[in-house]
Amino acid sequence: MTIPLVDLDRQYRSIKGEIDAALLRAVASTDYILGEELRRFEEEFAGYCDTRHCVGVGSGTAAVQLALEALDVGEGDEVIVPANTFIASVLPVLRLGAMPVLVDCTEDTATLDVDAVAAAVTPRTRAIVAVHLYGQPADVDPLLKLCRAHDLALVEDACQAHGARYKGRRTGGLGRVAAFSFYPGKNLGAYGDAGALTTDDDEIAERVRLLRDLGQSRKYLHTVQGWNERLDTIQAAVLRVKLAHLDRWNELRRANAGAYGAALAGCGLRLPETAPWAEHVFHLYVVRSSERESLRAELSARGIAAGMHYPIPLARQPALEQLGLEPERFQVTERWAEELLSLPMFPELRQDEIESVAEALGAAQAAA
Repeated sequence: MTIPLVDLDRQYRSIKGEIDAALLRAVASTDYILGEELRRFEEEFAGYCDTRHCVGVGSGTAAVQLALEALDVGEGDEVIVPANTFIASVLPVLRLGAMPVLVDCTEDTATLDVDAVAAAVTPRTRAIVAVHLYGQPADVDPLLKLCRAHDLALVEDACQAHGARYKGRRTGGLGRVAAFSFYPGKNLGAYGDAGALTTDDDEIAERVRLLRDLGQSRKYLHTVQGWNERLDTIQAAVLRVKLAHLDRWNELRRANAGAYGAALAGCGLRLPETAPWAEHVFHLYVVRSSERESLRAELSARGIAAGMHYPIPLARQPALEQLGLEPERFQVTERWAEELLSLPMFPELRQDEIESVAEALGAAQAAA
């Protein structure tokens, strides 16, 4: 048996008729840039996230950058970012000339440690980037309280949390502005790079629309220095089809997580924890073990893919060496990096495949 980490072929085959029709419609329209499919997707995704605005952009990384740029983050400013995240949460801060201030994560959920965030706030802090990691929202309410007390903006990095809820509220509408990635393997994925911002702030939405389109307020009139970061019409057409299936796919992910929990009970692994405030959407199913490498080897020997999100923490990344980060300051992040293992997780994953993964992990644990 071969079990992939993510199987986009199964997903495509399950909605092939809808996708093919949408692609043909988008191609036949010849309306490829800022077209009608994009306008309709932005309207539908804003409604899904319970926000006033959605602005489609070229990627999740672009979404984070444009969110911060629309907030006037720049030279001399500080932005608090989790130490336990993908580097795309940090690079936009540097691109704008600001300083990312890394803080540690919690032992149970791997999301931002609120106390560490509070200790990191200085007079130069302009924003907090709250990453909803692995499909689980960060604890937003205490962060919003900090933002109100210090006049900061909360930016949601919701690139792994499409459809997740925090205390009943959708991600995307919890902070001042939110960034989403539609990378193909995401819960809501395009067929290439794609992203979006959501917000209730009219001014932020309007500024991002300018920034994503080379600063054009109308053709050939460039009122600000912008970027070429538009979400193209064909990707929007794909996303419109998939959005209609997202809630069902997230339910299947939760069911698969429950099946994993039952199959792996008592096996000695540290299993994912869902916070009391969260409706988890399990973009990733991440377990922890001090025997991570032997587990991964056993899975590989049986044709089962596994991932590591993320084995090299930001404090150890050569690209961030100039920040002078000391890995020992982020002890919880370091432990996650040493122990985490991402198991196959996608809506179409079968019960027999979950049992095969559990059997392999049990065999590896017994041999360790």
